Amino acid sequence: MTTEKFSYDNTTVRNFGLASVIFGIVGMLVGIIIAIQMVYPPLNFIEWVTFGRLRPLHTNAVIFAFVGNGIFMGVYYSLQRLLKTRMWSDTLSKIHFWGWQLIIVCAAVSLPLGLTEGKEYAELIWPIDIMITLIWVVFGLNMFMTILNRRERHLYVAIWFYIATWVTVAMLHIVNSLAIPTSLFHSYSLYAGVQDALIQWWYGHNAVAFFLTTPYLGLMYYFLPKAANRPVYSYRLSIIHFWALIFLYIWAGPHHLLYTSLPDWAQSLGTVFSVMLIMPSWGGMLNGLLTLRGAWDKVRDDVVLKFMVVAVTAYGMATFEGPLLSVKAVNAISHYTDWTIAHVHVGALGWNGFLTFSVLYWLIPRMYQTNLFSKKLANIHFWIGTLGILFYAIPLYWAGFTQAAMWKQFTAEGVLKYPNFLETITSILPMYYIRIVGGTLYFVGVLIGAYNLFKTAMQGTFLAEEAAEAPALSAQEEHSDGYWHRWIEKRPIQFLVLALVMVLIGGIVEFIPTFLIESNVPTIASVKPYTPLELHGRDIYIREGCYTCHSQMIRPFRNETERYGEYSKAGEFVYDHPFQWGSKRTGPDLQREGSKYPNSWHFNHMEDPTSMSPGSIMPAYPFLLTKVVDLDYTASKIKAMQTLGVPYPKGYDKIANEDVKKQAEGIQADLAKDGIKISADREIIAVIAYLQRLGTDIKVKGQLTQQTK
Repeated sequence: MTTEKFSYDNTTVRNFGLASVIFGIVGMLVGIIIAIQMVYPPLNFIEWVTFGRLRPLHTNAVIFAFVGNGIFMGVYYSLQRLLKTRMWSDTLSKIHFWGWQLIIVCAAVSLPLGLTEGKEYAELIWPIDIMITLIWVVFGLNMFMTILNRRERHLYVAIWFYIATWVTVAMLHIVNSLAIPTSLFHSYSLYAGVQDALIQWWYGHNAVAFFLTTPYLGLMYYFLPKAANRPVYSYRLSIIHFWALIFLYIWAGPHHLLYTSLPDWAQSLGTVFSVMLIMPSWGGMLNGLLTLRGAWDKVRDDVVLKFMVVAVTAYGMATFEGPLLSVKAVNAISHYTDWTIAHVHVGALGWNGFLTFSVLYWLIPRMYQTNLFSKKLANIHFWIGTLGILFYAIPLYWAGFTQAAMWKQFTAEGVLKYPNFLETITSILPMYYIRIVGGTLYFVGVLIGAYNLFKTAMQGTFLAEEAAEAPALSAQEEHSDGYWHRWIEKRPIQFLVLALVMVLIGGIVEFIPTFLIESNVPTIASVKPYTPLELHGRDIYIREGCYTCHSQMIRPFRNETERYGEYSKAGEFVYDHPFQWGSKRTGPDLQREGSKYPNSWHFNHMEDPTSMSPGSIMPAYPFLLTKVVDLDYTASKIKAMQTLGVPYPKGYDKIANEDVKKQAEGIQADLAKDGIKISADREIIAVIAYLQRLGTDIKVKGQLTQQTK
């Protein structure tokens, strides 16, 4: 049988690896900065570096820049070798690389400027969303054309995960990003309230599932056996792992919305499928760890395998904890607390971070035809990183338990023991300090790893074109062990279609009733659209990332209704594009904030939070007192809302600014009564208008008149 000679492209692999390291350092540095801001508010010294703007920068940098580039590094390396062919197009590989880096740079510029959609893991503005779609298509075209031009008949398990990743992320991104633009840098989500929440967490949970998990499982299935020089423990277990995982994962999004205004049936579906997820998830973890059976002596001496073992173990821990947090009794304790933050970082730092560096430590010496510069430094990186994870996660677990206990505790007389929300924050500040130590340790480990990889590259010679040879697919004799799954493994297009069908089912079952059956989102006659000034204020609230610390969802628990007022109803959010329910309470819930305090309280609180709440860790927003509301976009915002079904009168866009000025002057006059002189066109006026509107459309009971932030 004659063979064909060709070469593998290592340049693209190296470029993605280098970008992963660089952006990993940047993203984690921003993470340390925002951790310090949590205990030292003066670090929020200018508007572009406030916590609310840097927090989405941190998450996007780690997820899409560090992990994203790590994914592409591993995919481009393994895909070529598994298919015994070069990537189909070097040009598309270059477009993919530079296009992805351009997206990251645009995100790094836009988010600190306050240009955001205000949706978790989907904050990037609509022009960047379009760029992501185009580059994702480039990646998919290059990948599938490479698969179709392969020299290996059967698709190895890693490629199954790559295919599922591509098709599912495309679906998630497009559906969740649908919006009506109001300008080049702003848009409103196509969905509102309950429906937007369901779509967002269908996307948000599965961004974790199909961007942070499935591609990394593909990398695990390729690189762990390579590093251990052993075959995967069980081919049949990998089949069960793959199909069960992609089918079950897509249903689990509603577990982020337990006890909210989402219909109970959708919450129950999310819980059931989330609990079921532990089986395929642990099947994959065990398949990885059992691949190392009989090789544990090698693990002790091989730093690459050490990183991999901790990574796979962290995956197992995170995928046990995820289903646990989906049980309503547990979620009632964990949600809105730092427990969730700890859970996320076990996966991000352990699973994604450690597996990325294990692949880098394995790849770089091979591509540079040399040995790792220093095994000692790699081991130091491993131990410092492991300690960093522990010092990060454990204090936040403690903080989460403390928050939940204090929020829910009543005295013998039946009143809240800690009615002042700030007490729950000051009590966990020591844990926030320890979290900084843990994050810094992990970051130092990353710096050591980057230095070690740099020195490794410097002492070697880069092999840009790696020679290889293999028989053409048409010249190969077809062999089959008769196993049923072999049929689909030889047919990539059918495989793609089947994977798409598997992930579509859960979304369709959850979406159709929520969108088409009116009783799932009952309307409330007294709930009216926001005034134009309130709409501007809401956009400023989103711009400043206030949703990262404040929820707007009162759950039907006694402690929450006692603390905040009447629990939230689905019909209250029908005009919220996007929804603002939040996922973490560093400050109190704001759903019933309207009319609790005079306008002057909000003014002083935004200018200097400690003036109203001594000891507050909330950033100050003095720039809101000087920035002017841009009324040039009022008409386009009203038109967009009308397109989305918000019942503003016909032609209202032409006169909306008159109402803006009238309402603003009313707030200005009220502030003047308390000795505060401020121009009516300032952003602080719009924010006050929005905050004073919250929760006032319906009658509430048990609402407190004093609430400290």
